[in-house]
Amino acid sequence: MDSLALGADLEPEPVVDEHSTVTLFVNGEETTLTVDHRATVLETLRERFGLTGAKKGCDHGQCGACTVLVDGRRINSCLLLAVTQDGATVTTVEGLAEGESLHPVQQAFVERDALQCGFCTPGQICSAVGMLREAADGHPSHVTEPDTATGPVALDADEIRERMSGNLCRCGAYPRIVEAIEDVIE
Repeated sequence: MDSLALGADLEPEPVVDEHSTVTLFVNGEETTLTVDHRATVLETLRERFGLTGAKKGCDHGQCGACTVLVDGRRINSCLLLAVTQDGATVTTVEGLAEGESLHPVQQAFVERDALQCGFCTPGQICSAVGMLREAADGHPSHVTEPDTATGPVALDADEIRERMSGNLCRCGAYPRIVEAIEDVIE
């Protein structure tokens, strides 16, 4: 039998659309856009919205440079597909300020000089904002004392370091970062 004749009975492959339309609420603005199914939230923020605060560091969710807030929770945006976030509220470091007034965490980072090269700073700031909310809501960490796990968690330097451990700083600005966060909670 002829090899061409064998293929004649096969049906053509269906065309699969590799894009979907999603609505995102980014820094308070509602936007509907079509995204590639493979596009991450980080890529979408940087390429489609022009928001370059969140950085692509390791691209494996290990450094925290891409940290943003999604529905109030901190996430590594390099690991999250944009197509899965239809209807989500995304807050980047650019969206934390109220007009010309910096968010208290941003202001503390400036006052404490809690940055050196600044590459990790947007992720550090977004992570700190999310971490403060988590502690206020009573979410324990590995170092949380068991008796505080039912209410707001007191944030001492050890607790802050543990909760911020997913954000790396190649310059070693950790002491100033912890001090800046302590300034916000005092």
